[in-house]
Amino acid sequence: MSRPPTFVPPPCASARTLRTARGDFAVLDAVPADGVRRRGTVLLLPGFTGSKEDFIALLEPLTAAGYRAVTVDGRGQYETPGPDDVAAYAQEELARDVLAQAAALSEEGDEDRGGGSAGRLHLLGHSLGGQIARAAVLLDAGPFATLTLMSSGPAAIVPEQRTRARMLADALAALSMDEVWQAMRAMEPPPPQEAETGAEGDGGAGSGEALRARWLLHSPAQLIATGRQLSTEPDRVSELAALPLPKHVISGERDDTWPVPLLDDMARRLDAHRTVIRGAEHSPNTDRPAETAAALAGFWRRTG
Repeated sequence: MSRPPTFVPPPCASARTLRTARGDFAVLDAVPADGVRRRGTVLLLPGFTGSKEDFIALLEPLTAAGYRAVTVDGRGQYETPGPDDVAAYAQEELARDVLAQAAALSEEGDEDRGGGSAGRLHLLGHSLGGQIARAAVLLDAGPFATLTLMSSGPAAIVPEQRTRARMLADALAALSMDEVWQAMRAMEPPPPQEAETGAEGDGGAGSGEALRARWLLHSPAQLIATGRQLSTEPDRVSELAALPLPKHVISGERDDTWPVPLLDDMARRLDAHRTVIRGAEHSPNTDRPAETAAALAGFWRRTG
């Protein structure tokens, strides 16, 4: 589970609803300050059990680099409600949601667009979000200038993580969300700093209550469906490699969900730009946000 440093958006960002042809989605929309050259927009998709707040530490450095950053709760994640039917979270349904989000951003326009790079839309997915992003561009790559896969591997997660996903699905079928939360905390206690300050009310880094509140708003059906997807995802790297879309594979130097050598090999097969963020693990977006934002902005600038 990604632990964002805060759940409070920075001054550059506002919480709002993105209205699309496939429903409404809760987003954080961060816009560069006046006078900053606009270079494009990036749509950011969070991972399993995550939310739009997982990218919150990237928002200020990305806007300072000239990028509008829109980070979204997918259907059934946190502040975007979703149905109770597991079938509603089939990967293709989630991918079509992404295409609808891209279309809505395009239709909204950007009052500061002047053509060229300012109108480009970059797609980034973290972990589960990366596999959903991949499915979206395989349906239609047209809306996107680039694709970034962050800590998101070529196929199913490693066996240990598959076991965890199966245990979670079994628990969600039998227990309430709060009961599952308590069981998870018993099995994997929070970091010492969170345990010490877990009652913080400002949504800060130590706020175990903020993480619990997010968890309670997730749809159990979404978690069951996407956990199965992560455990059974086929290798679609060859399909993705055939798309003439600039690609970026970025990760930490350690990863317990997809081993880093597997990500290295995927990048080679994709002929993708490869970045390893030193000192980061599965969530470089929260572990090393400044370095991660710099690597992302550098890749987007190099692609025009």
